[in-house]
Order: sequence, then C-alpha cells, then structure tokens
Amino acid sequence: MSFSNEIVAMILGGGAGTRLAPLTSNRSKPAVPIAGKYRLVDIPISNCINSDIHRMFVLTQFNSASLNRHIKNTYRFSAFSDAFVDILAAEQTPDNPTWFQGTADAVRQSLRHLAPFPSEYVLILSGDQLYQMDFTEMLKNHKESGAQISIATIPVGDREAPEFGILKTDEHNMISSFIEKPSKDILGEWTSDTGPAMQQKGRNYLASMGIYIFNRKLLLDLLLKKHPDATDFGKEIIPSSINEYQVASFQYEGYWTDIGNIYSFFEANLELTSDIPEFNLFDNTKSIYTRPRMLPPAKISGTTLEKTVIAEGCIINASRIEHSVIGIRSRIGYGSTVVSCYLMGSDYYETIEDISRDQNKGVPPIGIGRRCYLRNCIIDKNCRIGDDVRLNGGAHLENADHELYTVKDGIIVVKKGAIIPDGFVI
Repeated sequence: MSFSNEIVAMILGGGAGTRLAPLTSNRSKPAVPIAGKYRLVDIPISNCINSDIHRMFVLTQFNSASLNRHIKNTYRFSAFSDAFVDILAAEQTPDNPTWFQGTADAVRQSLRHLAPFPSEYVLILSGDQLYQMDFTEMLKNHKESGAQISIATIPVGDREAPEFGILKTDEHNMISSFIEKPSKDILGEWTSDTGPAMQQKGRNYLASMGIYIFNRKLLLDLLLKKHPDATDFGKEIIPSSINEYQVASFQYEGYWTDIGNIYSFFEANLELTSDIPEFNLFDNTKSIYTRPRMLPPAKISGTTLEKTVIAEGCIINASRIEHSVIGIRSRIGYGSTVVSCYLMGSDYYETIEDISRDQNKGVPPIGIGRRCYLRNCIIDKNCRIGDDVRLNGGAHLENADHELYTVKDGIIVVKKGAIIPDGFVI
C-alpha cells in the first residue's frame, strides 16, 4: 500500500465561529480569508499535500456555501489519481436527525462517507489553525512507538496553559494524564520535561494542538461502540482513552497558533509582515496552496511601504502603508495612510463605468478612498470606504457592534460589503 493510501484526513470545519464574528457572519470559519490571498482551510489542506496525504474530507455545517465554492475551484487533482478534497456538510438522515454536536460527533456522523476509502490510520485536524507541520514525521512516530492514538502537542508557558488541554507523559512519551484548561493555582503540578530549548523560553507545559492520529479500527470502535454518545474529542474521547490505550505525544516546536478570536486572527496576519516571520510563506518545501487567480501584478504609485505584504491585483496610490497585509484587488486612494491593518481586498474589479455610476449615486467605489487614515483595522471583502474617513482603532475604544462595523479588543472590523461614507470617523 502506498503512503498516500495509508491514511485519510478529516478536517473539522468548527462550529458557528461566533468568537470570530463578524468575519464568520456569512462564511464558515475555514473560509475566512488569511494572509491576503488564502483561506484558513488552505493551511491544513496544504500541510496534508506537503505530507503526501491526498485524500481529505472537510466537515462543515455553518455558512458553508463560500467554503464549498473555494474547495471546488481550488483542489482539482489528476483524473488518474485517487486524490480528493471533499466537503462533508452536516446532513440529517432517517437514523440521525441532528446536526453535528461537537468534534467527535462530526466525525461519527461522517464515518459512512469514510467507509469506501481503505486506510489504516485517520488523521483529524482543525480547520482554524495556522502552522506548517510534516505529518509524515507524526505518522512515523505513531507507528514506531506502537501507539493507537497520537496527539500533536506543543510546549506553552504559564500565560497560555489555562487555555488548553494540558497533558503529562511517561519516559516513552506515552500520555499518562490529561486535564482540560487547568486553573492557574494547580498549574505547578502539570509541568513537563519539554527539553532545554523550550524550558529556557519558559514553555514548561505540553498542550494538545487538537491534531490526532487514530488507528482506524480503534476510532470506529470508540465512536460507534464504546462512546456512542460522546460529542467531543478533547473533553471526552481523549481523556477516557489515556488509561486504556497507548496514547502517544508527538511534540512539535514550530510556529502554531489557534485562530479562535479576532485578536489572535489579527495578530497572526500582521506577524506575516515581520522580516523573518515565524509562519514562512516563502518556503519551497512547505508551500501553501490556494485558488489560482489570473490577476495582474500589484501597481503602486507614490507610496511609502514599511513591513507590508501586498497580494496580487492591487492598485495602490496611498501616501503610506506600514505593518499591514493588503489583500487581492485592493484599491487605496491618494493621500491615505494605512497602519497595522489587514485589508482583505475584493472579489472583483469595478469598471470605470461602475465607479462613475456609484459616484453619481453618492456611493464610494470598492476600496479605500482618498486622504483616509486607518489604524488597527480589519477591512473585510468588498467594502467601500469613502474619502477623508478616519478609523483609529486601539485600546481607547470599547467593544461595540454596529451595522457597519464591530469593535473587539480595540480592533475595528468593517463588515463585508459595508459602505462607509465620506468623512466618517471612529
């Protein structure tokens, strides 16, 4: 059996993604645009492809139309290959009238679609994490250690530990105990030997990354027979398996972030503007794949650029752009300043006639107008921001939700397709 047929991947699309609202108001979490030209789901799919895993299911149930469209337009393999990326949307059936109730329930309800595809192992991934990982190494470790379940783990420090499932291992890296989101007063009991390099950084706890490899036979047994009512892997399946099965820890020490809320999403995107970003888009061996678009190169005139990532197809006449990610087909007018922002761009270009018609109606064209000042903002797709608009995000702003925008943790999120009139100030 070739390696690619040894394992099947199931990528969890997540729940309603309310903590990432308003970005998830009309799209599922895996479909949220990231890094100017990708979608979140491209990350686990690309990691699989780079690890020679070419059979993938993406499990989703909320706002799945744009995700379905993206998968259909992006992942097309040779007709002579058995490779695929298939969407498994939650569906009601005569014997199961409910939607997905959690991660374990989502996989359980999808097992009948997995049945026709033979494999010894099932890789379970999250659709909302940013990382570059070789699953070949994890599978090799799984087989050599004789594990029945493997959990990818990452060393974390005191501040992050209470947000994760924390575990301890024995001398053979088998997991001996597990606690979900421990309180700070008992953290001291959960330190692990994470290695000198990690300990030097104060990362003394092993956190579950929500990435699992199961022996296929065991996975079916756990979900269908032993725990037919369990809904979640992290809270139910994993803790109950530790004392009964060989559950291995696979320690990963690269860059990894769980994009669970607006702040982590914003930080992850802006980190890409660093001189040497921790998440490396410029690595030939760890390519991130996405939909190929036939777009022209970006056109920039009279703009001072500092630590900025610019996607293709942009037309930029801004005065200054600093510490920002500028997404596909973005248009930024003369005299505008953009600082610490993520502009997602737009899905299409307006013609000269469209722009003229918009202006006659008093509607700004798609993009950022002239003499604007944007700081600490996320501008969703297809927004129209007029001239002389000032959006100054920061800690001075209280959380709020308006028809056109949301403020979370000092970050102004302009909603998809919003029209911000000339002279508008936040």
